[in-house]
Amino acid sequence: MQIPAFLLNHTVLVEPLMGQYSQGAMYGEAVSYPDCYVEEKITLVRDKTGQEVVSSGWAIMPLTADVPVDSRVTVNNRPTTILALAIFDGKGLPTPDHKQVYFK
Repeated sequence: MQIPAFLLNHTVLVEPLMGQYSQGAMYGEAVSYPDCYVEEKITLVRDKTGQEVVSSGWAIMPLTADVPVDSRVTVNNRPTTILALAIFDGKGLPTPDHKQVYFK
């Protein structure tokens, strides 16, 4: 089962986090994911440390997208950072498999 294509009308640009170093974070080459769905909606989520943080929106992305938490993303021409990630993978069941990314 797939998410209907007419809903996937946004493009998300991701610069995956490669690691944290003494000079700060290092990011990989930017990758464009054209078939995404974005909703700019204030949501309370938990970050990687378990703290409650406010997300300004979320995006549905392909299950194959490389989107580590703390990566830089550009959504609707606005640069931001990934706060949390949810993976929906039915492992062959008829479900709409995808990643849901929450951003600052």
